Amino acid sequence: MSTHPPSLPDPARADRLRDALKRAAYTADGLLDLLGAPAYAALSRNETVPALRATRGTDPLSVLVRLFLLQQPVPHALAAAALDVRDCLDGGWLTRADGAEDGPGDALGDGGPVRATVDIRPYGGGEDDDWWIVSDLGCAVGGASGIGRAPGVPASDLVLGVGGASTTLANITVRRPVRRALDLGTGSGVQALHAARHAGHVTATDLNPRAVHFARLTLALSGVHGADVLGGSLFEPVGDRRFDLIVSNPPFVISPGARLTYRDGGMAGDDLCRTLVAGAADHLEEGGYCQLLANWLHVEGEDWKDRIAGWFAPTGCDAWVVQREVQDVTQYAELWLRDGGDHRGGPAEYAARYEAWLDEFERQGARAVGFGWITLRRSGSDRPVVRVEEWPHPVEQPLGPVIEQWFARQDFLRDHDDAALLASRFRLADSVVQEQVGAPGAEDPEHVVLRQNRGMRRATEVDTVVAGFAGVCDGTLAAGQILDAIAQLLDEDPVVLRDRTPASIRLLVEQGFLIPVD
Repeated sequence: MSTHPPSLPDPARADRLRDALKRAAYTADGLLDLLGAPAYAALSRNETVPALRATRGTDPLSVLVRLFLLQQPVPHALAAAALDVRDCLDGGWLTRADGAEDGPGDALGDGGPVRATVDIRPYGGGEDDDWWIVSDLGCAVGGASGIGRAPGVPASDLVLGVGGASTTLANITVRRPVRRALDLGTGSGVQALHAARHAGHVTATDLNPRAVHFARLTLALSGVHGADVLGGSLFEPVGDRRFDLIVSNPPFVISPGARLTYRDGGMAGDDLCRTLVAGAADHLEEGGYCQLLANWLHVEGEDWKDRIAGWFAPTGCDAWVVQREVQDVTQYAELWLRDGGDHRGGPAEYAARYEAWLDEFERQGARAVGFGWITLRRSGSDRPVVRVEEWPHPVEQPLGPVIEQWFARQDFLRDHDDAALLASRFRLADSVVQEQVGAPGAEDPEHVVLRQNRGMRRATEVDTVVAGFAGVCDGTLAAGQILDAIAQLLDEDPVVLRDRTPASIRLLVEQGFLIPVD
């Protein structure tokens, strides 16, 4: 068989293929029903044996799963019962499995087996949307053995499908109606699909010309029309245009080179993510959001929070950075060496590449690498809020609404001094519970903890006064009135209580325990 990659499919022929996929229930729900939960979950680990066992039948859905998801050759007769083989051959979605030439309009000859030229994975968009993500063969997801190897395609040009990072970004994105959205570094077009549901117009960009084509395939096959898909680096393709939403799952991996376009940005250290932050500030409309995933260095002798906060000082934007994970430089290098399949080579080559990663980190003075989420918002305030924090604990997705509410509460806190804060009314968030810790039989608890059961699932320790205050907040009384009542109950000076409590109220508002009702 030829080692050259087949021609990429034609997006213009996607409508007829989509109709065939729908008829066969080749959707996220249909796939789960056919495979069952264990085999479905195994696919996310790049394990295909359970799915192969579950698709031994000759029904159209099983045939399409073997063809487009498991990349198995399929006999012509079975393929023809599931879709228009002639049209898919002419459109480039299928090719002859025996490697024989088959020009447009020719008969299939001996009716030999056919195979897919691309990976097509059903993707549940929610709200009854059936979407399909198109990526290179064997590159729909990662696995313990690293990315796949599409026939004839250089590893540097591979286009991946849906993975954990793309799902995370989709879940943290603020989903309000907007006029214009930008998916920067679109890859196979996952974020552009999501944006199309709530944006009047979507622009998607990528440095990799193959990714530009794959994004067009994904959008066309999923029935999304009218998006601009452009080639180029960072913000270069969009010039000086501004957007209400910018999302990016960029090639943020901090590596000693730019071997793999889908992950290696080609800039030193974490300069790519810092550059993206700076550029986003110049391309956001007033009130617009930019959300991205990023890696950043923990540099010896520097506080990582101060270092990352410095990225945002020139932007004039509000920013919320959440570090979700930290790896030392050896763990980080090993992770991405496996991702690139370098562990499958000879020991000497692997050791040399490992050394190159550690040399790069040594030049940067790095001891660890952090991973997390960055959200910017152009608020128009001359007192921007920048919050950098670490939160490695479980959260409840989707977090888009939680993130949008966090920025709204920053506006409230910025606009209310302590006097205005005490004149405001609050209610305790629905998901908050109180936990008390103390010795059995003790009159007072040693610790009082407020805990959220939704969203970020935060926990914060408070004193008994603040716990009592939060418990009374139902939106009917102003904060100052509640404190005066507590002071009278405890026989304390209400002036002192009003002076020392606003800082605690601000913390509870910022973290979402208390919701302003004014």
